[in-house]
Amino acid sequence: MSRYRITHTTHYRYTQPVALNPHVLRLCPRSDGSQWLRSFQLILSPDSTQASYFLDAEGNTCTSVAFDKPVASWQIRSVSEVDTTRSNPFDYLSEPWAVHLPVNYPVALAASLAPYVSETFGARAISPTVINYAQSLEAEVSGHVGYFLTQLTQRIPEMCAYQQRLEGDPYPPGMTLQKKSGTCRDYAVLFVAVCRAVGLAARFVSGYQEGDLETATHDLHAWAEVYVPGGGWRGFDPTLGLVVADAHIAIAAAANYQQAAPVTGQLKAGQSVETHLDSDIKLEKS
Repeated sequence: MSRYRITHTTHYRYTQPVALNPHVLRLCPRSDGSQWLRSFQLILSPDSTQASYFLDAEGNTCTSVAFDKPVASWQIRSVSEVDTTRSNPFDYLSEPWAVHLPVNYPVALAASLAPYVSETFGARAISPTVINYAQSLEAEVSGHVGYFLTQLTQRIPEMCAYQQRLEGDPYPPGMTLQKKSGTCRDYAVLFVAVCRAVGLAARFVSGYQEGDLETATHDLHAWAEVYVPGGGWRGFDPTLGLVVADAHIAIAAAANYQQAAPVTGQLKAGQSVETHLDSDIKLEKS
């Protein structure tokens, strides 16, 4: 078991005071079979006029915040303590009917997993380039689900050059495959699309990863989860080329990456200002 304390600070600054629409914060790590949330604290400066916690449609813990006065800047600080328990990421037995592709999910399970096997990712259909790559890998591993997932996890970082891009949406998966470069969220979106192209239920995950504990700050991380019958949702990190164990701390997971973003919200209409964003993540292990 590993225990982590994560201090995540996000600071928005504007060139003039702005009126904000309500924002949704997804910064509270989840509790599940592989990690347990011990404590969570959220500090806003200035404090919000209204704040409420809720579960979104994906089961992520969210906070809705609203301000009744314009702000020139605002800071979000979350402090989390989490225990991670999964030292062996292969501690399950796949259902016999789910060992080889195609996986024919039972009717009730298929209905629950439908958003995660959709042939679209966001507003875009999965590109023919991604479909061809997925089918080629499926043939290479003779349709074995476990080999398909581990090979895909390792091959994306082998064929793609990592680039740091702290802001902006992920590239479309076909673009990442063609450019052979990207950041962690690009790799995660590509991984999800390749899995869906062969009928596997997959979703996008945002969170933290241990990395080098000697570094002063960390970045938000992204990876993918695949629903493995017999093992449930299992994480795969195509940036690091490994199956997720106890060095990852998940915050939010969703069928679409936009529903896993740590902060979502907009300025009220009719305002034209520049926004500056600074983020700082400190991760301690005990």
